[in-house]
Amino acid sequence: QVQLVESGGGLVQAGGSLRLSCAVSGSIFSGNAMAWYRQAPGKRRELVAQITSGGTTNYADSVRGRFTISRDNAKNTGYLQMNSLKAEDTAVYYCWAWAGDSYWGQGTQVTVSS
Repeated sequence: QVQLVESGGGLVQAGGSLRLSCAVSGSIFSGNAMAWYRQAPGKRRELVAQITSGGTTNYADSVRGRFTISRDNAKNTGYLQMNSLKAEDTAVYYCWAWAGDSYWGQGTQVTVSS
């Protein structure tokens, strides 16, 4: 059974940094794309960043230049480094992976105080 477990969320002041991790069980990780999404209260879930199995990345305009997505295939883990955080980055962040089907983590709360 595939499981994705996020960690690293929390409360941070505006301008600060956080690093999210997504541990992926099973053998699906290295050959498949993964991504980070977020959902703020009252808003739709939106794509934050994605990375292919080969390491090609793509970012939402709102986070480009501040966030960095990466992966460590040997550890079956993906990361989202978030710098220069803003109040509008406050949301629940979800890890996603594709392996013939969509798999989601349970989410981790990120709160940025202004």
